[in-house]
Amino acid sequence: MDFLNTAAPVKAPVVRNIPAAEKPTLIGLSREEMGRALVEKGVAERQVKMRVSQLWHWLYVRGVSDFDDMTNVSKDMREMLKTHFTIARPEIVDEQISSDGTRKWLLRFPARGAGRPVEIETVYIPEEGRGTLCISSQVGCTLTCSFCHTGTQKLVRNLTAEEILSQLLLARDRLGDFPDRDTPAGAIVPAEGRKVSNIVMMGMGEPLYNFESVKTALLIATDGDGLSLSKRRVTLSTSGIVPEIYRTGSEIGVMLAISLHAVRDELRDMLVPINKKYPLKELLEACRAYPSLSNARRITFEYVMLKDVNDTLEDAKLLVQLLKGIPAKINLIPFNPWPGTNYQCSDWEQIERFADFINQAGYASPIRTPRGRDILAACGQLKSESERMRKVERMAFEAMMIVGHGEDD
Repeated sequence: MDFLNTAAPVKAPVVRNIPAAEKPTLIGLSREEMGRALVEKGVAERQVKMRVSQLWHWLYVRGVSDFDDMTNVSKDMREMLKTHFTIARPEIVDEQISSDGTRKWLLRFPARGAGRPVEIETVYIPEEGRGTLCISSQVGCTLTCSFCHTGTQKLVRNLTAEEILSQLLLARDRLGDFPDRDTPAGAIVPAEGRKVSNIVMMGMGEPLYNFESVKTALLIATDGDGLSLSKRRVTLSTSGIVPEIYRTGSEIGVMLAISLHAVRDELRDMLVPINKKYPLKELLEACRAYPSLSNARRITFEYVMLKDVNDTLEDAKLLVQLLKGIPAKINLIPFNPWPGTNYQCSDWEQIERFADFINQAGYASPIRTPRGRDILAACGQLKSESERMRKVERMAFEAMMIVGHGEDD
Protein backbone atom coordinates (compact mmCIF):
# COMPACT_ATOMS: atom_id res chain seq x y z
CA MET A 1 0.00 0.00 0.00
CA ASP A 2 1.26 3.49 -0.86
CA PHE A 3 0.92 5.21 2.50
CA LEU A 4 2.26 8.50 1.16
CA ASN A 5 -0.62 8.76 -1.30
CA THR A 6 -3.42 7.56 0.98
CA ALA A 7 -2.57 9.56 4.11
CA ALA A 8 -4.51 12.72 4.88
CA PRO A 9 -2.78 16.00 3.93
CA VAL A 10 -0.46 17.30 6.61
CA LYS A 11 -1.50 20.77 7.74
CA ALA A 12 1.06 21.25 10.50
CA PRO A 13 4.44 22.83 9.65
CA VAL A 14 6.98 20.43 8.23
CA VAL A 15 9.29 21.10 11.18
CA ARG A 16 6.92 19.06 13.39
CA ASN A 17 7.92 15.91 11.53
CA ILE A 18 11.63 16.24 12.18
CA PRO A 19 12.80 12.98 13.82
CA ALA A 20 13.79 13.37 17.45
CA ALA A 21 17.34 12.23 16.62
CA GLU A 22 17.77 15.29 14.38
CA LYS A 23 16.48 17.83 16.90
CA PRO A 24 18.86 19.57 19.29
CA THR A 25 18.65 18.26 22.83
CA LEU A 26 18.15 20.28 25.99
CA ILE A 27 20.04 17.72 28.06
CA GLY A 28 23.63 18.72 28.70
CA LEU A 29 23.12 22.44 28.12
CA SER A 30 24.18 24.89 30.79
CA ARG A 31 21.49 27.22 32.10
CA GLU A 32 22.87 29.99 29.90
CA GLU A 33 22.87 27.79 26.80
CA MET A 34 19.35 26.58 27.54
CA GLY A 35 18.17 30.17 27.91
CA ARG A 36 19.67 31.18 24.57
CA ALA A 37 18.07 28.15 22.88
CA LEU A 38 14.65 29.16 24.22
CA VAL A 39 15.04 32.78 23.13
CA GLU A 40 15.92 31.63 19.62
CA LYS A 41 12.57 29.80 19.50
CA GLY A 42 10.55 32.80 20.59
CA VAL A 43 10.43 32.65 24.40
CA ALA A 44 10.27 36.18 25.80
CA GLU A 45 13.42 37.38 27.53
CA ARG A 46 11.49 38.19 30.71
CA GLN A 47 10.33 34.56 30.95
CA VAL A 48 13.63 32.85 30.24
CA LYS A 49 14.92 32.53 33.80
CA MET A 50 11.62 31.04 35.00
CA ARG A 51 11.37 28.66 32.02
CA VAL A 52 14.95 27.44 32.45
CA SER A 53 14.28 26.82 36.14
CA GLN A 54 11.17 24.79 35.26
CA LEU A 55 12.98 22.71 32.66
CA TRP A 56 16.00 22.14 34.94
CA HIS A 57 13.71 20.81 37.66
CA TRP A 58 11.85 18.45 35.33
CA LEU A 59 15.00 17.15 33.64
CA TYR A 60 17.30 16.73 36.63
CA VAL A 61 15.10 16.48 39.74
CA ARG A 62 12.06 14.66 38.36
CA GLY A 63 13.94 12.88 35.58
CA VAL A 64 11.33 13.17 32.84
CA SER A 65 12.14 12.21 29.26
CA ASP A 66 8.88 13.41 27.68
CA PHE A 67 7.80 17.05 27.50
CA ASP A 68 4.17 16.03 28.06
CA ASP A 69 5.10 14.96 31.62
CA MET A 70 5.99 18.56 32.52
CA THR A 71 2.62 19.21 34.11
CA ASN A 72 3.19 22.80 35.26
CA VAL A 73 4.36 23.93 31.81
CA SER A 74 1.61 25.35 29.57
CA LYS A 75 0.36 23.23 26.67
CA ASP A 76 1.52 25.79 24.09
CA MET A 77 4.99 25.80 25.64
CA ARG A 78 5.12 22.00 25.64
CA GLU A 79 4.11 21.94 21.97
CA MET A 80 6.88 24.41 21.13
CA LEU A 81 9.41 22.32 23.03
CA LYS A 82 8.30 19.11 21.28
CA THR A 83 8.54 20.83 17.91
CA HIS A 84 12.07 22.11 18.32
CA PHE A 85 13.89 19.98 20.92
CA THR A 86 14.30 16.49 22.30
CA ILE A 87 15.00 15.09 25.76
CA ALA A 88 14.88 11.43 24.72
CA ARG A 89 17.10 8.80 26.32
CA PRO A 90 19.55 6.73 24.26
CA GLU A 91 18.46 3.37 22.90
CA ILE A 92 19.24 0.34 25.08
CA VAL A 93 20.74 -2.26 22.76
CA ASP A 94 21.48 -4.77 25.52
CA GLU A 95 21.16 -5.02 29.30
CA GLN A 96 23.06 -7.63 31.31
CA ILE A 97 22.48 -8.33 34.99
CA SER A 98 24.80 -10.38 37.21
CA SER A 99 23.52 -12.34 40.19
CA ASP A 100 25.35 -9.87 42.47
CA GLY A 101 23.45 -6.92 40.98
CA THR A 102 26.09 -5.66 38.56
CA ARG A 103 24.37 -4.21 35.50
CA LYS A 104 25.80 -3.30 32.13
CA TRP A 105 23.96 -1.36 29.46
CA LEU A 106 25.03 -1.22 25.83
CA LEU A 107 23.66 2.10 24.63
CA ARG A 108 23.26 3.42 21.11
CA PHE A 109 23.34 7.13 20.31
CA PRO A 110 22.03 8.46 16.99
CA ALA A 111 24.27 9.72 14.21
CA ARG A 112 25.73 13.22 14.60
CA GLY A 113 25.89 15.12 11.31
CA ALA A 114 27.35 12.85 8.63
CA GLY A 115 28.48 10.26 11.18
CA ARG A 116 26.97 6.92 12.09
CA PRO A 117 25.15 5.81 15.23
CA VAL A 118 27.62 4.80 17.94
CA GLU A 119 27.48 2.40 20.87
CA ILE A 120 29.07 2.67 24.32
CA GLU A 121 28.89 0.75 27.60
CA THR A 122 27.78 1.94 31.02
CA VAL A 123 28.17 -0.21 34.15
CA TYR A 124 26.37 -0.04 37.51
CA ILE A 125 27.82 -1.63 40.67
CA PRO A 126 25.79 -1.93 43.87
CA GLU A 127 28.08 -1.83 46.91
CA GLU A 128 27.54 -1.75 50.65
CA GLY A 129 26.02 1.65 51.32
CA ARG A 130 26.48 2.99 47.81
CA GLY A 131 25.77 2.42 44.14
CA THR A 132 28.49 3.32 41.65
CA LEU A 133 27.92 4.10 37.98
CA CYS A 134 30.82 3.90 35.52
CA ILE A 135 30.39 6.34 32.62
CA SER A 136 32.11 6.48 29.22
CA SER A 137 33.48 9.70 27.71
CA GLN A 138 34.56 8.55 24.23
CA VAL A 139 33.69 5.90 21.67
CA GLY A 140 36.95 3.95 21.58
CA CYS A 141 40.24 5.38 22.80
CA THR A 142 43.46 6.90 21.42
CA LEU A 143 45.86 5.92 24.20
CA THR A 144 46.73 2.32 23.16
CA CYS A 145 47.77 1.23 26.66
CA SER A 146 49.32 -2.16 25.95
CA PHE A 147 47.44 -4.09 28.67
CA CYS A 148 44.02 -2.51 28.02
CA HIS A 149 41.34 -4.18 25.90
CA THR A 150 39.51 -0.89 25.27
CA GLY A 151 42.75 0.55 23.92
CA THR A 152 42.54 -1.87 21.00
CA GLN A 153 39.36 -0.09 19.83
CA LYS A 154 40.16 2.92 17.65
CA LEU A 155 38.69 6.26 18.63
CA VAL A 156 35.48 6.93 16.73
CA ARG A 157 34.57 10.26 18.36
CA ASN A 158 34.13 12.13 21.60
CA LEU A 159 30.79 11.89 23.35
CA THR A 160 28.82 15.10 23.79
CA ALA A 161 27.93 16.47 27.21
CA GLU A 162 24.38 15.24 26.59
CA GLU A 163 25.57 11.70 25.79
CA ILE A 164 27.74 11.60 28.91
CA LEU A 165 24.96 12.90 31.14
CA SER A 166 22.32 10.67 29.52
CA GLN A 167 24.14 7.61 30.84
CA LEU A 168 23.42 8.81 34.38
CA LEU A 169 19.82 9.72 33.59
CA LEU A 170 19.13 6.36 31.95
CA ALA A 171 20.67 4.42 34.85
CA ARG A 172 18.53 6.33 37.34
CA ASP A 173 15.50 5.56 35.15
CA ARG A 174 16.25 1.84 35.04
CA LEU A 175 16.93 1.63 38.78
CA GLY A 176 13.90 3.65 39.91
CA ASP A 177 16.16 6.38 41.29
CA PHE A 178 13.97 9.38 40.44
CA PRO A 179 11.03 10.53 42.60
CA ASP A 180 7.87 8.44 42.22
CA ARG A 181 9.75 5.72 40.35
CA ASP A 182 9.87 2.11 41.52
CA THR A 183 13.03 0.03 41.72
CA PRO A 184 12.74 -3.04 39.43
CA ALA A 185 11.61 -6.16 41.26
CA GLY A 186 14.57 -8.19 42.48
CA ALA A 187 17.17 -5.50 41.74
CA ILE A 188 20.16 -5.40 44.09
CA VAL A 189 20.64 -1.78 45.19
CA PRO A 190 21.79 0.07 48.34
CA ALA A 191 19.35 -0.42 51.21
CA GLU A 192 19.08 3.32 51.87
CA GLY A 193 19.58 6.55 49.99
CA ARG A 194 20.20 6.91 46.30
CA LYS A 195 20.55 3.94 44.02
CA VAL A 196 23.26 5.85 42.11
CA SER A 197 25.23 7.66 44.79
CA ASN A 198 28.68 7.68 43.14
CA ILE A 199 29.87 8.02 39.56
CA VAL A 200 33.26 7.30 38.05
CA MET A 201 34.57 8.44 34.68
CA MET A 202 36.28 5.12 34.02
CA GLY A 203 34.38 3.78 31.03
CA MET A 204 35.47 3.89 27.41
CA GLY A 205 37.92 6.64 26.52
CA GLU A 206 40.23 9.16 28.18
CA PRO A 207 38.01 11.81 29.86
CA LEU A 208 40.63 14.53 29.73
CA TYR A 209 40.87 14.26 25.95
CA ASN A 210 37.21 15.31 25.94
CA PHE A 211 37.59 17.92 28.64
CA GLU A 212 34.89 20.47 27.79
CA SER A 213 32.08 17.93 27.38
CA VAL A 214 33.13 16.05 30.52
CA LYS A 215 33.34 19.30 32.47
CA THR A 216 29.87 20.41 31.36
CA ALA A 217 28.32 17.02 32.17
CA LEU A 218 29.94 16.75 35.61
CA LEU A 219 29.04 20.30 36.60
CA ILE A 220 25.40 19.53 35.76
CA ALA A 221 25.60 16.21 37.63
CA THR A 222 26.88 18.02 40.74
CA ASP A 223 24.56 21.02 40.47
CA GLY A 224 22.77 21.45 43.79
CA ASP A 225 19.44 22.34 42.19
CA GLY A 226 19.33 19.27 39.97
CA LEU A 227 21.01 15.87 40.11
CA SER A 228 22.91 17.15 43.14
CA LEU A 229 25.69 14.56 43.41
CA SER A 230 28.45 15.47 45.84
CA LYS A 231 31.76 16.24 44.12
CA ARG A 232 33.36 13.95 46.69
CA ARG A 233 31.32 11.13 45.18
CA VAL A 234 32.43 11.80 41.60
CA THR A 235 35.77 10.40 40.45
CA LEU A 236 37.49 11.20 37.18
CA SER A 237 40.10 8.65 36.08
CA THR A 238 42.89 9.68 33.73
CA SER A 239 45.99 8.07 32.27
CA GLY A 240 47.86 11.30 32.98
CA ILE A 241 47.00 14.24 30.70
CA VAL A 242 48.90 16.68 32.88
CA PRO A 243 47.64 20.11 31.69
CA GLU A 244 44.03 19.00 32.04
CA ILE A 245 44.68 17.56 35.52
CA TYR A 246 45.38 21.13 36.65
CA ARG A 247 42.20 22.29 34.88
CA THR A 248 40.18 19.47 36.45
CA GLY A 249 41.19 20.62 39.91
CA SER A 250 40.39 24.28 39.31
CA GLU A 251 37.36 24.03 36.98
CA ILE A 252 35.55 20.82 38.02
CA GLY A 253 36.80 19.94 41.50
CA VAL A 254 35.87 16.25 41.59
CA MET A 255 37.94 13.38 42.98
CA LEU A 256 40.90 12.21 40.90
CA ALA A 257 42.12 8.72 39.97
CA ILE A 258 45.36 8.06 38.08
CA SER A 259 45.97 4.97 35.94
CA LEU A 260 49.55 4.54 37.10
CA HIS A 261 50.55 0.87 36.57
CA ALA A 262 54.33 1.45 36.67
CA VAL A 263 56.88 3.27 38.81
CA ARG A 264 59.66 3.70 36.22
CA ASP A 265 59.37 5.83 33.12
CA GLU A 266 60.82 3.22 30.77
CA LEU A 267 58.17 0.66 31.79
CA ARG A 268 55.31 3.15 31.91
CA ASP A 269 56.29 4.36 28.43
CA MET A 270 55.42 0.87 27.25
CA LEU A 271 52.34 0.21 29.39
CA VAL A 272 50.84 3.71 29.20
CA PRO A 273 52.38 5.43 26.14
CA ILE A 274 51.09 8.91 27.09
CA ASN A 275 53.90 8.77 29.67
CA LYS A 276 56.33 9.65 26.85
CA LYS A 277 54.64 13.05 26.64
CA TYR A 278 53.89 13.51 30.35
CA PRO A 279 56.46 11.49 32.35
CA LEU A 280 56.08 10.46 35.97
CA LYS A 281 57.77 13.54 37.44
CA GLU A 282 55.33 15.91 35.69
CA LEU A 283 52.36 13.68 36.48
CA LEU A 284 53.11 13.52 40.18
CA GLU A 285 53.76 17.28 40.36
CA ALA A 286 50.24 17.79 39.01
CA CYS A 287 48.90 15.35 41.60
CA ARG A 288 50.65 17.14 44.46
CA ALA A 289 49.15 20.43 43.28
CA TYR A 290 45.59 19.06 43.09
CA PRO A 291 43.34 21.30 45.23
CA SER A 292 42.05 20.35 48.69
CA LEU A 293 44.00 17.11 49.06
CA SER A 294 43.69 15.53 52.50
CA ASN A 295 43.10 12.13 54.07
CA ALA A 296 39.42 12.74 53.34
CA ARG A 297 40.12 13.75 49.72
CA ARG A 298 42.76 11.34 48.48
CA ILE A 299 43.91 10.64 44.96
CA THR A 300 43.38 7.04 43.92
CA PHE A 301 46.22 5.37 42.01
CA GLU A 302 45.18 2.39 39.88
CA TYR A 303 47.80 -0.35 39.53
CA VAL A 304 47.08 -3.42 37.40
CA MET A 305 49.17 -6.38 38.60
CA LEU A 306 51.11 -7.92 35.70
CA LYS A 307 53.19 -11.04 36.33
CA ASP A 308 56.95 -10.47 36.11
CA VAL A 309 56.36 -6.97 34.76
CA ASN A 310 55.48 -4.59 37.61
CA ASP A 311 54.83 -6.80 40.64
CA THR A 312 58.12 -7.13 42.52
CA LEU A 313 58.75 -5.85 46.04
CA GLU A 314 61.23 -3.42 44.49
CA ASP A 315 58.32 -2.02 42.47
CA ALA A 316 56.32 -1.71 45.71
CA LYS A 317 59.18 0.17 47.39
CA LEU A 318 59.52 2.57 44.45
CA LEU A 319 55.75 3.10 44.47
CA VAL A 320 55.81 4.18 48.11
CA GLN A 321 58.73 6.53 47.42
CA LEU A 322 57.03 7.95 44.35
CA LEU A 323 53.81 8.84 46.20
CA LYS A 324 55.49 10.24 49.31
CA GLY A 325 53.59 13.27 50.54
CA ILE A 326 50.49 12.67 48.41
CA PRO A 327 47.31 11.67 50.30
CA ALA A 328 46.64 8.53 48.30
CA LYS A 329 44.87 5.22 48.04
CA ILE A 330 46.35 2.50 45.82
CA ASN A 331 43.97 0.10 44.10
CA LEU A 332 45.67 -3.17 43.14
CA ILE A 333 43.81 -4.76 40.24
CA PRO A 334 44.54 -8.39 39.28
CA PHE A 335 44.91 -8.44 35.50
CA ASN A 336 42.34 -10.43 33.55
CA PRO A 337 43.80 -11.57 30.19
CA TRP A 338 41.88 -10.86 27.02
CA PRO A 339 42.28 -12.60 23.65
CA GLY A 340 45.54 -11.59 22.01
CA THR A 341 47.30 -10.16 25.06
CA ASN A 342 50.77 -11.33 26.08
CA TYR A 343 50.40 -10.29 29.72
CA GLN A 344 49.48 -12.58 32.60
CA CYS A 345 47.99 -11.96 36.01
CA SER A 346 50.43 -11.83 38.92
CA ASP A 347 50.33 -14.81 41.27
CA TRP A 348 47.90 -14.19 44.11
CA GLU A 349 50.58 -14.67 46.76
CA GLN A 350 52.72 -12.03 45.07
CA ILE A 351 49.80 -9.59 44.93
CA GLU A 352 49.27 -10.09 48.67
CA ARG A 353 52.96 -9.51 49.42
CA PHE A 354 52.86 -6.34 47.32
CA ALA A 355 49.75 -5.12 49.14
CA ASP A 356 51.17 -5.94 52.59
CA PHE A 357 54.26 -3.84 51.92
CA ILE A 358 52.21 -0.85 50.80
CA ASN A 359 49.82 -1.18 53.74
CA GLN A 360 52.73 -1.29 56.18
CA ALA A 361 54.03 1.92 54.60
CA GLY A 362 50.78 3.61 55.59
CA TYR A 363 48.76 3.53 52.37
CA ALA A 364 45.37 1.93 52.00
CA SER A 365 45.88 -0.72 49.35
CA PRO A 366 42.78 -2.81 48.69
CA ILE A 367 42.99 -5.70 46.25
CA ARG A 368 40.05 -5.52 43.90
CA THR A 369 38.51 -8.98 43.82
CA PRO A 370 36.13 -9.82 40.97
CA ARG A 371 32.43 -9.15 41.28
CA GLY A 372 30.10 -11.80 39.92
CA ARG A 373 32.30 -14.76 40.90
CA ASP A 374 29.51 -17.10 39.88
CA ILE A 375 29.96 -15.99 36.27
CA LEU A 376 33.68 -15.24 36.08
CA ALA A 377 36.35 -17.73 35.00
CA ALA A 378 39.48 -17.63 37.15
CA CYS A 379 42.16 -15.15 36.15
CA GLY A 380 43.97 -16.39 33.03
CA GLN A 381 41.70 -19.36 32.37
CA LEU A 382 40.17 -18.45 29.03
CA LYS A 383 40.06 -21.58 26.87
CA SER A 384 42.17 -20.10 24.08
CA GLU A 385 43.54 -16.78 22.89
CA SER A 386 41.24 -16.88 19.91
CA GLU A 387 38.10 -17.27 22.00
CA ARG A 388 36.16 -14.04 22.42
CA MET A 389 35.93 -13.04 26.05
CA ARG A 390 32.41 -13.79 27.27
CA LYS A 391 30.34 -10.72 28.03
CA VAL A 392 29.79 -11.79 31.61
CA GLU A 393 33.54 -12.15 32.16
CA ARG A 394 34.23 -8.66 30.89
CA MET A 395 31.38 -7.29 32.98
CA ALA A 396 32.72 -8.84 36.16
CA PHE A 397 36.28 -7.69 35.51
CA GLU A 398 35.23 -4.13 34.72
CA ALA A 399 33.11 -4.12 37.87
CA MET A 400 36.17 -5.11 39.86
CA MET A 401 37.98 -1.99 38.61
CA ILE A 402 35.09 0.35 39.36
CA VAL A 403 34.21 -0.37 43.00
CA GLY A 404 35.40 1.68 45.93
CA HIS A 405 35.84 5.08 44.30
CA GLY A 406 34.70 8.37 45.81
CA GLU A 407 34.31 9.34 49.41
CA ASP A 408 31.30 8.69 51.65
CA ASP A 409 29.91 11.98 52.96
